[in-house]
Amino acid sequence: MALKVAVQMDPIQSINITGDSTFAMMLEAQGRGHSLFYYQTKTLALGGGSLFASGNDISVRDEKGNHFSLGDERRADLATYDVVLMRQDPPFDMGYITATHMLEAIHPKTLVVNDPAQVRNAPEKLFVLNYPQFMPDTLITRDPVELAAFRRTHGDIILKPLYGNGGAGVFRLGESDQNFSSLLELFTQMFREPFIAQQYLPDVRKGDKRIILVDGKAVGAINRVPALNENRSNMHVGGKAEPTTLTRREHEICEALGPDLKRRGLIFVGIDVIGDYLTEINVTSPTGIREVKRFGGADIASLLWDAIEARR
Repeated sequence: MALKVAVQMDPIQSINITGDSTFAMMLEAQGRGHSLFYYQTKTLALGGGSLFASGNDISVRDEKGNHFSLGDERRADLATYDVVLMRQDPPFDMGYITATHMLEAIHPKTLVVNDPAQVRNAPEKLFVLNYPQFMPDTLITRDPVELAAFRRTHGDIILKPLYGNGGAGVFRLGESDQNFSSLLELFTQMFREPFIAQQYLPDVRKGDKRIILVDGKAVGAINRVPALNENRSNMHVGGKAEPTTLTRREHEICEALGPDLKRRGLIFVGIDVIGDYLTEINVTSPTGIREVKRFGGADIASLLWDAIEARR
């Protein structure tokens, strides 16, 4: 059965199709005969009990520099669609949170992937605290006294914004780093919310593993290795993707998280593991599925659409 699919995403002109998971999902949907409508979050309009967006019917193709064609712009009632893919990138700010509230007006009659209320209630660096048995020592606070005590305890820590993404604003602070107080002052001026401090994990030099779960099941992984002289493994900042397999510990983590993710309607999730430790659970706009397939792993876009179609 052909589905009407709306895709809420960032400007399609600016994506890198080589590694873009949203684009892979669109290609797979189109290949299955589903129609695609593309729009940006800024065009959402909720009123009179209806949710509208202005955008374009779209066709996609796996050709760099020629990867899409748009129909005429039009205003669409999103309640008339079978599926909405909520795929805009963070930051997870009030604009992002407001979009989840607006999409709740049509979900679940129109299936929003992932469930917007559960996305709102599962910010990556806070949701992970539900699984302390798998985590490195972590502190959420903006109190400089607490943060100083945490650094004294561990000697070497990572400090980052609570709602950051893509490796932005991530700092490694050793015990003797004299920039600690200045950095706290800067963070305090820039962010109203608390910060996150974590025990530094030397195993990050071996890589930060991204594991993809579909409907609560681990289906593939890549290892992201930081560049020389970098502590961050994000591919946005020069991290290199490598093929990998799951360890016994990583299977244990996935088996513990999976049932909860499925119950929450979080169909597409990416978790981050460094060494033996779970560091983040990504539910907003997970990536990595094209890299998994390129390294000979599962066709995760196909598995995602299998899971979505099973709910329609």
